Amino acid sequence: MSELEHAIIALEKKNWRYQGRKEQAILNMGLSPIAYYQKLNSMIDDPRIIARYPVETDAWRARRESNM
Repeated sequence: MSELEHAIIALEKKNWRYQGRKEQAILNMGLSPIAYYQKLNSMIDDPRIIARYPVETDAWRARRESNM
């Protein structure tokens, strides 16, 4: 996994009290929120990520599907 993928996983594992703080953390990574969520969506369908984080990717996919 790349450094960026590790950083995104770590960010997603945090419980954010305020949405603005998460958005600021995303910007601090050098990504726009749109680019961040595009990368996250591709990651949660990636077999490498699923194998390493099965519980988390299941939860993230369920959250994605409930938002559609």
